[in-house]
Parts: sequence; structure tokens; C-alpha cells
Amino acid sequence: MISKRILVIQTAFIGDVILATSVLETLHDGLPQAEIDFLVRKGNEPLLKGHPFIREVLTWDKKKGKYRHLWELLGLIRKKKYHYVINLQRYAATGLLTAMSGAHVRIGFDKNPLSYFFTHRIPHRMGDGRHEIERNYALLKPITDAPLQKPRLYPTNDDAKITANQHQPYLCIAPASVWFTKQFPLEKWKELIDLIPSSHTIYIVGAPADYELGERLIQGSEQRTIVNLCGKLSLLQSAALMRNAVMNFVNDSAPMHLCSAVDAPVTAIFCSTVPAFGYGPLSTISHIGQTDQPLSCRPCGLHGHRSCPEGHFKCALTIDVKKLTALIPQ
Repeated sequence: MISKRILVIQTAFIGDVILATSVLETLHDGLPQAEIDFLVRKGNEPLLKGHPFIREVLTWDKKKGKYRHLWELLGLIRKKKYHYVINLQRYAATGLLTAMSGAHVRIGFDKNPLSYFFTHRIPHRMGDGRHEIERNYALLKPITDAPLQKPRLYPTNDDAKITANQHQPYLCIAPASVWFTKQFPLEKWKELIDLIPSSHTIYIVGAPADYELGERLIQGSEQRTIVNLCGKLSLLQSAALMRNAVMNFVNDSAPMHLCSAVDAPVTAIFCSTVPAFGYGPLSTISHIGQTDQPLSCRPCGLHGHRSCPEGHFKCALTIDVKKLTALIPQ
């Protein structure tokens, strides 16, 4: 019996790739003998290190020779003779890869401009009450009826060494976001830190570019057990650290999805965006931090903004920090 060869495409950002691992889990559950490859943008492949259900990770370098590399990828994909190509994106470039893949079954969302060349066009509707992993799950209906699985990453024992000598209860804070209006303000993070019991160590996690923000959080804080790890951990090391925290405080951003993928306890703070968009936390222990005020301007868009369109940023500044710290297990 010939194993089915499947290509899953998700070349967007870190959070999107993490959520896409739900598709990998579900495919393996329904088609355990299938050979699954995963195409991601170059730089996101370390997330998938050690993933037991992926045969090969393909990468698209969007920064150097973007379109030249796209054509090279198309040639590679055609040579691999996939039975199924599942495209989780709604953009023309990946639509081209799907449409011209040579696969017998080509599945994607109807909003992709090249979806008319797919064998299956699946409706994608924002604001329909479904989580993004449920919207992605609809793409699998033509090939498997396996139940939906949650996203999952696989930190190794080496990734988990960061917690080996940690005997004191600790929390993680991921303070940064690419978008200003999705990021809890510095003064609100400081207020939260000052309310955390001194018996808990605080680890600040993030990318190298977030290190300065981490230092600014530490400066002037009465909390003395804070360690700035921004830029010092890989994504899987961060996930391993967050998995064993008593609570993780994050924005509506990639660290929230890291928590979902290792079932880490999480409080996700939503400023300008809302969980109803379908990107909320999926951990067993999940909380939402958001304003109690009815703001006519919120949400102000599906994605964040460089600044508050109204100039007041009330969606963030009116969040009650005491309610957030009350969620820390005693």
C-alpha cells in the first residue's frame, strides 16, 4: 500500500505556524501512515524541530530572492508528487504553489485568488464564532473525518533544561508585540509586576529586539526576582519554560500560541483586538484579560496598529491589573 504524501502550506508568521500544527496532529490521527511535509517561511522551521509527524520541513525565503525562490519551490513540490496539498493561506503566492503542484487533491480557502484552480474550495469566514484551528480543520474534511486536535509543539529534554534547577514557583511575562495596539503598555506591565508576590520569580521572554523593553520593565521595579531572557532562548526553549510556569502573562501574539501548543497556563491580554476573531488561547487553563469598558472603537481592526487611531488607547489603559494578578494560583 502506497503511503499518501501530503504537503501542508503555512508561510505566514510564528503564531500562524503554531496554530497550523493542529492540522498536522489531526492528519496523523486520521491518516497515521501518511508522509506529511510542511512548508513554512524561512526562520520559522526551528519551531518544528523534533516534530514526530513531519517527514520534511520545506522553507520559503521571503527576504532574499523571494520570487526566484518561489519558482524553485514550485519545481521541488512538483517533483515530490504529492497526493494532497493543503493550503492554509489566502494569498496568491501560495495559491500558485497549490494550483500548479500537480497534486491530485488541492485544497484551500475560497478567498485565495487562485482557488478556482483548487479541487476543493472551502469557505473562510471571520467572526463566525469559530477559532482559527476550526477554520483550518474544515480544509481536512475532504480527506479525513478524524476529530480536531489542538496545536502541539515538541520541546526536547535539552530545551527543558532551562527549568531543571528551578525550585521556586515562577511566572513568565512576554511583554512585546509587533503592533503597538496589541501590546500592554509599559506602565501597566510594571503595575502588574509590582503586584506579583515576591515569592515568585519572574522571567521575561521574547525576541532579541525585546531585550531593551525587558530591561525597562526591571528598572525601578520593587520586584527583585526578575530575569530578562529576551533573545536568550529559542522558541522551543521558551515554550518549555512557559509550560512549567504557574502562570504566563502574554499579549495577543505568538507567545500566547506557544502556551496553547504546550498546554501552559496563560492569561492573554487583549487590547485593541478581541478573542472573537478566533485567535484566543487554547490551553486547559486559559484566561482573558481585557477592558470592562464598552468602547465603540474596539476592536479597531483585525490586526494591530502603530498607534491608537483614537489617540487615547483606553482599550489597554482601562484593563484592571488587580484582576489579572488574582488569576495567579496561590
